[in-house]
Amino acid sequence: AVGSGLGREPRSRAVEQVRLRCTEGSLQWMYPARALRVLLEPNLASARHAAVCIKPARDFQGASIFVERAGQLHLLVGEPRGARPHHVSCFSHAPQRVALFLQASPQMDISRRTASFQYELLSNQSAAGPDFKKMALAEAMCRPCDNVELLMAICSSDFVVKGSIRNVSHDSENHMSQVDVSVQKVYRQKNRIFQQEEGSGKWRGPIRTLLQCKVKKGGGDFLFTGNEHFGEAWLGCAPRFKDFMLVYQAARERGANPCEFELN
Repeated sequence: AVGSGLGREPRSRAVEQVRLRCTEGSLQWMYPARALRVLLEPNLASARHAAVCIKPARDFQGASIFVERAGQLHLLVGEPRGARPHHVSCFSHAPQRVALFLQASPQMDISRRTASFQYELLSNQSAAGPDFKKMALAEAMCRPCDNVELLMAICSSDFVVKGSIRNVSHDSENHMSQVDVSVQKVYRQKNRIFQQEEGSGKWRGPIRTLLQCKVKKGGGDFLFTGNEHFGEAWLGCAPRFKDFMLVYQAARERGANPCEFELN
């Protein structure tokens, strides 16, 4: 959704209201003035969402974001000070709807100011655990997956790729690590995070995880699985490919594989 605070009657005290009916998306409020109420009302009646995550844009300016709870406003994202980038904020909510309140900051010059953010509604399955603020969106396990988790991961993950680790870099400020993957085969990906380089023709892409997982560079081929959040790939199960093959083939012989998976 895109909107502007300009063009309304200056003396009007009415709060403009918008409804967003997707489980994920973005809002761009240009030249923010007065206030904006945003209702997140996904039109999937059967979906049960346990949390909402908000990621302000790097150039987020001119407003603060509050979440409405029982008629009270609680600050979620404040007006930025300096060049410090915003982090993702997550909070639990009742399943009916989510109401956000954007309050424009008082200022004489609103030119070149835009309050924009991305949002995602997380399901009960993907928002495991009570502390959503500890990066519920990451879904990083920080431990080896058992066989049941692995077999489910290849069926339900946003991305499944076979590849090797080119490099691992760590960002202590944002508590994240990035795994640069050289991809041999893309079995599935939701968006184009893993792409083919123009010069070499090789496939590669970045996968993120939490710094506390202490990911290190290792040799050999892996099967990387996980989900995408805010246009980034987050690591789920990542067994060595030969180990995955043994698990999958054994499950298939028993008829215990939850979905068919292409092994070539």
